[in-house]
Amino acid sequence: MEHTGMDADVVVAGAGPTGLMLACELRLAGVDVVVAERLAGPTGESRAGGIHSRTLEVLDQRGILDRFLAEGELQPVGHFAGLYLEFDESESRHPYPLMILQSAIERLLEEWAAELGVRVLRSAGVSGLRQDEHGVTVELDRPRAGPATLRARYLVGCDGGRSTVRKLAGIDFPGTEATMTALIGDVELPELTEDYVWVRRTPAGDYSAIAFEPGWFRVITSEFDRVAGRDDAVTFEQLRASLVRVAGTDFGMRNPRWVSRFSDAARQAAEYRRGRVLLAGDAAHIHFPAGGQGLNMGVQDAVNLGWKLASVVRGRAPQSLLDTYHAERHPVAARVLHNTRAQSALVRPGPQTDALREVFGSLMVSDDVNRYLRHLLNALDIRYPVDGDHPLEGRRVPDADLKTAEGVIGVHELLHAGRPVLLDLHGSPEVAAVAGGWAGRVDLVEARGEDDHWTVPVIGEVAAPAALLIRPDGHVAWAADEGGAGGGDALRTALTTWCGPAAHG
Repeated sequence: MEHTGMDADVVVAGAGPTGLMLACELRLAGVDVVVAERLAGPTGESRAGGIHSRTLEVLDQRGILDRFLAEGELQPVGHFAGLYLEFDESESRHPYPLMILQSAIERLLEEWAAELGVRVLRSAGVSGLRQDEHGVTVELDRPRAGPATLRARYLVGCDGGRSTVRKLAGIDFPGTEATMTALIGDVELPELTEDYVWVRRTPAGDYSAIAFEPGWFRVITSEFDRVAGRDDAVTFEQLRASLVRVAGTDFGMRNPRWVSRFSDAARQAAEYRRGRVLLAGDAAHIHFPAGGQGLNMGVQDAVNLGWKLASVVRGRAPQSLLDTYHAERHPVAARVLHNTRAQSALVRPGPQTDALREVFGSLMVSDDVNRYLRHLLNALDIRYPVDGDHPLEGRRVPDADLKTAEGVIGVHELLHAGRPVLLDLHGSPEVAAVAGGWAGRVDLVEARGEDDHWTVPVIGEVAAPAALLIRPDGHVAWAADEGGAGGGDALRTALTTWCGPAAHG
């Protein structure tokens, strides 16, 4: 890196899934990044337990999905507040959720980060920050080595729900307070005969137990007449007592590896960017972890932000591009907070909720209702506010089969390098001419589609486009059918908006 008086282009606070994914995205784009993590090493705690379709697609777009599939287990069904959902194989190559523990996800992402040259500083928590028009000075608390300071162009807080970065930046975190308490732990349950106990409601609350390796379970209990303090101690005996109250037995619970607590508090950062400080993952939003949406949303935050931040850092796009991060991702998190509040209400004990669940369950046999609810979880329906009226614009690009000089490949394979892709399916001279202004920044790919129609969640089949501009995060910035009027001007505008000004002309 040229000498700029900076220790890094970007400092990422937090080495969880969001922070590691963001760091990898930045390195793919040639950005020098340092991850500062307050913990001395990986926790090994199970925590989140699944990856949904859109996140599986994101990993596939980067060519690393096989690593995760090798360690997880695909589940053909899901649930909304414990009510079963069905998935549609026509919507994605990866329609089913993958059961895989957060500890494994973090290990695999850290291995990829090391391959890409990401620097990870452990036992280094952010303790202070000062930003100016040129960059951010980040103060680190390092118990083993003494305080340190890093100077970077940008700082991204991926440091969890109690984010120090968010607090130091003075970003508000409004929302709703907790109305219940849930306990979670990795334990042995020698007397439990089932491998999977999904959300099981009882008059005292609900519980679940999911086997993640022989003899070991991730146990969760929820009690709705108890609200614990945020800083109250959590013990194994509390988890055992809670399981007895809710399930009527502790199933011989023993040998805890880890115990923690969460609630249905739901909060969202009022702004995802303040100057040169940004937020992603739990630092930007917390909620009741119903449906396993939090980790997935954080990884998708990272993939939305990474290429934009890299473009700005490398001087290819104005800082205003970063404003689209909040504009696109803030509504997504608001929707998740909304649906997890609904799920929290649907799992409460009592005859009124029993009746509500019965009515709700009867509605879920409708394909439209089932589709709506599964899209809340798998995020395949998200459409960002991109200019244009083509049905593909703003949506994630389907992984359609393409014929290329190298053989048949899927669209997502074109995104392995994390660069914008201008896909020309009809050999248009106009597309090639416009693309010349962004040579070296945008990959121009000529191919032929295998199918006349592409399947798109929510809207069904659409005619295969003649050409489309795909952002590095897999969302379509521009699309045109054969003979589309003004296609060159619209393409030029889209390239300028998302990839910065042309190099010439």
